[in-house]
Amino acid sequence: MGLRVKRCFDLIGSAALLLCLFPLMLLIALLIRCTSPGPVLYVQERVGLHGRRFRMLKFRTMTVGADRITTALHESDPHITPVGRVLRRLSLDELPQLWNVLRGDMSLIGPRPMLPETAEGLRPHQQRRHHVRPGLTGLAQVRGRNALSWSERVALDLEYVDRWSLWLDLRILWQTLGTVLSGRGLYGPDGWNRGQLDVDQQTG
Repeated sequence: MGLRVKRCFDLIGSAALLLCLFPLMLLIALLIRCTSPGPVLYVQERVGLHGRRFRMLKFRTMTVGADRITTALHESDPHITPVGRVLRRLSLDELPQLWNVLRGDMSLIGPRPMLPETAEGLRPHQQRRHHVRPGLTGLAQVRGRNALSWSERVALDLEYVDRWSLWLDLRILWQTLGTVLSGRGLYGPDGWNRGQLDVDQQTG
């Protein structure tokens, strides 16, 4: 019953946010198109519920061809566009994932979706993180984001799966606002969202 309520919350929440944020998302799309050659969105394969792969959407924040760069990404990386740097600072580049939530690929709250090659490195007991839909934000994101080590983030993902409740989801949503506004932990080692394991592949 609780999971059905969670899915209903995802549907209503993502639809409402897409409607409310449409003007902002349109403005972001125009800024990207006007300031950097290439597509507005980039699409990347990620691992979702029960290991099923899906195509995750993001606003493009880097120059086209940055997928061939092997260095780790940092806030001062010259391949991040000026608009992209602002989008990353405020996590606005993740807004297109509201469509992934509406489609059922993701949830508003859950472990962040991993790249397939990253997920392959999980131990058998860590695969339990895929027993729930990946989220726009999660327990690891409000407790340090990429400032946390790999093992710390996976442990928090498993804690979320074990402790899940609607009340926990509401707490994470509230704490996410403060985390995004403060910019805590946006960049750090061992990242699968912002670091070398997750180079923005701008080929779409």
